[in-house]
Amino acid sequence: MAPLNGLFEHPIVQAPMAGGASTPALAAAVGDAGGLGFLAAGYKTPAAMYEEIKQLRARTSRPFGVNLFMPQPPAADPAAIEVYAEQLAGESTWYRTPLGETDQGSDDGYEAKLAVLLDDPVPVVSFTFGCPDRTAVDALAKAGTVTVVTVTSVAEALAAREAGADAVCVQGIEAGGHQGTHHDDPHADGAGAGVGLLALVAEVREAVPLPVVAAGGLMRGAQVAAVLAAGASAAQLGTAFLVCPESGAHELHKRALTDPRFVRTELTRAFSGRPARGLVNRFLREHGPYAPAAYPQIHYLTSGLRKAAAAAGDPQGMNLWAGQGHRLARELPAGDLVRLLAAELDAARSSLAVRRP
Repeated sequence: MAPLNGLFEHPIVQAPMAGGASTPALAAAVGDAGGLGFLAAGYKTPAAMYEEIKQLRARTSRPFGVNLFMPQPPAADPAAIEVYAEQLAGESTWYRTPLGETDQGSDDGYEAKLAVLLDDPVPVVSFTFGCPDRTAVDALAKAGTVTVVTVTSVAEALAAREAGADAVCVQGIEAGGHQGTHHDDPHADGAGAGVGLLALVAEVREAVPLPVVAAGGLMRGAQVAAVLAAGASAAQLGTAFLVCPESGAHELHKRALTDPRFVRTELTRAFSGRPARGLVNRFLREHGPYAPAAYPQIHYLTSGLRKAAAAAGDPQGMNLWAGQGHRLARELPAGDLVRLLAAELDAARSSLAVRRP
């Protein structure tokens, strides 16, 4: 717990959600209410990331974090990308927009963003889609930054410890959005194999002596209490904050989370080429079974389609990322949601104490 001391009053972390949901306003509101807010640097330029950091600092003096995507290896099968592009030709015609260019790089500006964060340090930096090397972790530690590596297995947690990370964010299969696996295995079961959060927290806690931030399907304070009881130091929630007014998620996305037409979620490669959990819609059903393991190339390929669907008011063509608990979303200001979660957590703890024989 020591590396996380002082970062929050309540053990509630707002997940970094790339694509626009994690705004400075959202992170500031979470921090001011006693949680830990996060910015998502993924898909942004280094300059845009730094501008959001400045905006957040202008809003709050509370600690916050910034999440980086790790560089990805080249796509294993370029021919598979071409085949998928041919399959999406009808979508391109329907939405009257061309498919995106796939050769836009696979490092997400990682080195440049890391340089910005070393030059002007922030309290916390987390990593997704891989593990930084010890040189980067040591440099951040020297700058006074706490480092957190997202992991989806014991092996990945061991790699994070070897790299010198201060903590791990243990992501269960229930989580919305992209699975943070270090190496995307196209031969895994379905769109991506995974372990449930409570089981994974227990496994990681026994294998790695690092503080754990638990993530995956958490929507209520009682669930936060459960992961804390399992050994986590804090809980990270993403979908729960998507519907907050401070969230930058598209209004169609926000409404879909509790829309009875969207009953369930699935892991899919349809939108990005990497396993990600989203609400099952037409695009996911029609293209998910055929999407290749090719991230971020498929992300770039479908980017224009997704934007066109949103502009047309068509949620059936959008990536509606959501965790398994999405129907429990509550449309509250982010600060109110943090305080409600904290009150629910206290109530759950009190209830357990009363029930104790």
